[in-house]
Amino acid sequence: MGAQRMAALGAAAMTSLLAFAAHAEISGGAVRFGVLNDQSGVYSDFGGAGSVLAAQMAVEDYGGTVLGKPVEVISGDHQNKPDLASSLARRWMDDEGVDAILELTTSAAALALQQIAEEKNRAMLVTSASSPALTGKSCAANTVHWGFDSYGLSSVAVKATVQEGGDSWFFITGDNAGSHAQEAQGIRFVQEGGGTVLGTVRHPLGTSDFSSYILQAQGSGAKVTGLANAGADTINAMKQAGEFAVAQNGQTVVPMLAFITDIDALGLQTAQGINLATAFYWDRIPETRAWSERFMERNHGRAPTMAQAGVYTLVTHYLKAVEATGSDAGDAVVAQMKKMPVNDPLWQDVKIREDGRSLNPIYLVQVKSPAESKGPWDYYRILATVPGDKAFRPLSEGECPLVKQ
Repeated sequence: MGAQRMAALGAAAMTSLLAFAAHAEISGGAVRFGVLNDQSGVYSDFGGAGSVLAAQMAVEDYGGTVLGKPVEVISGDHQNKPDLASSLARRWMDDEGVDAILELTTSAAALALQQIAEEKNRAMLVTSASSPALTGKSCAANTVHWGFDSYGLSSVAVKATVQEGGDSWFFITGDNAGSHAQEAQGIRFVQEGGGTVLGTVRHPLGTSDFSSYILQAQGSGAKVTGLANAGADTINAMKQAGEFAVAQNGQTVVPMLAFITDIDALGLQTAQGINLATAFYWDRIPETRAWSERFMERNHGRAPTMAQAGVYTLVTHYLKAVEATGSDAGDAVVAQMKKMPVNDPLWQDVKIREDGRSLNPIYLVQVKSPAESKGPWDYYRILATVPGDKAFRPLSEGECPLVKQ
């Protein structure tokens, strides 16, 4: 009787396995990722080719296949143009069988692609656009927004600065969707903390001369200049703030969005003492250090940014979801990604909320002085760790249509 029962159970298991294989739906005979980002412009330093490398490393570490099908990575430069990003994404999905679009860089590009991803039922895995609208009013079932947004970073950096006495602000803001979101969130947290905003000024993307904007900020009498921009714009603004002796004249500069590559470009002599918020630091724990050292060996010695690390994590988590569902359909895979906690060498036990927002911790860090730094890329001292459910916008405030109120 026992042998008969064992045989029956074995037959049932084989039937289930065959049924799963029969229903496994891998379109085009392969799982394909498309890394679509700025590879030549002002934001290429924190994403660019490094994000492509991170995706490739994730595929290699996963074994190069899923459900017996090959996994491939292609890449393209959208040049920070939403229309070009949309055109490339459509071609990839229609002609090249791309199942998931990664990184995106700018909020305008990411917002433009959400409807396309829904229409084509592909996943959109965002790691470097900053607008919280991606998981708010514009949220979509196929979108995951990983690592940071302007709400999460501002809630940590601005609150800490106001609490330390930086209660009057002037914002120098890039004239684009992501930077506008940074400014809006920054203003919100200044005012919620009892502070005041004495003025704002906006600059074009790729500005090289920030002197007039810095003079306006100094002239306002604000204690803090908030930089609501990113990439080369943040670097140039910070460098020129140093040339104008902003800190020596008693005004603090706080970047709303800064990457470790920005600090490297500035140099510790200029950047020392700056407080900022980040979703990732390569040297935080042994696991992040070990992965980052492998990345650095293949990335010309350059440490990974939070956007690049996020690409590795989302590729890995996506492949786990494909394996669990037997499909690479965008809606099925992203739904599964939300069901499973994220666990890899870079992040542990992180939930992806129903609106697509990852609830990873945000770290308040201070840039070390040259004397404190013990070697290349040893740039940050972690001052505080803020859990994701405290750093990011509450689900009830996002107005995401996917969320049942």
